[in-house]
Amino acid sequence: MFHLAAQPLVRLSYDIPVETYQTNVMGTIHILEAIRFTDSVKVGVMITTDKCYENREQIWGYRENEPMGGYDPYSSSKGAAEIAIASWRRSFFHPGVYEKHGKSIASVRAGNVIGGGDWALDRIIPDCIKALEAGKPIEIRSPKAIRPWQHVLEPLSGYMLLAQKMWDDPVKYCEGWNFGPRAESITNVWDVASMVIENYGSGELKDLSDPDALHEAKLLMLDISKAKFQLDWEPRMSLGKCVQLVVDWYKRYKEEDAYTLCVEHIEKYLQE
Repeated sequence: MFHLAAQPLVRLSYDIPVETYQTNVMGTIHILEAIRFTDSVKVGVMITTDKCYENREQIWGYRENEPMGGYDPYSSSKGAAEIAIASWRRSFFHPGVYEKHGKSIASVRAGNVIGGGDWALDRIIPDCIKALEAGKPIEIRSPKAIRPWQHVLEPLSGYMLLAQKMWDDPVKYCEGWNFGPRAESITNVWDVASMVIENYGSGELKDLSDPDALHEAKLLMLDISKAKFQLDWEPRMSLGKCVQLVVDWYKRYKEEDAYTLCVEHIEKYLQE
């Protein structure tokens, strides 16, 4: 079982905080209960976010054993979901009595995931593409915000690898895991948008910084040492290659079959 459903937007969570918590916390608990009472499910990979950590705007990456938290309703709901996952693992899926319940549960946290086909609101790549297609400037509200950018195929490969290892050795891997990018792929929003323009071949940026804007984290990074050394997983793509692949999708999707395009990008990723 891979659980990826969520209310995933920070600014929207200020508008619908109760629904955000209902979806991200109780939704996760309902999935955990479904796993508990479904004999055929042996492995559960619960996807949360890098924003689940109590963000102190520190200059080094967060490790899996650091405190959960969150300033805004979205981030805090994900921190709460992580606490619930850990509780269910201890209470109902404890690895020490695996022979009784037969379940292995892990939680996974990725960075700012980008990729072709994303049209969500308040996300930098869709915002860039919509502006470029309309011939308008790309409006950047938090140009200096630093994020761990990665292509969507990077964490997905980690989730699938982890699930395989959990299936083979369910007691060893039922923990929390970070799947973030290399350190050199951690940069600010303005630079990423500039790379989009460079690969697209046109466009301009417009700084819409607002000192009274709703709070969003300015600095957030993940430490992926655990996944690297215990799972033998690490990112394949540089940030430049990631943005190039993302922009390629959006430049071609109107004229080509989206499914075929996605398969082509998966094959390119696997060749990295």
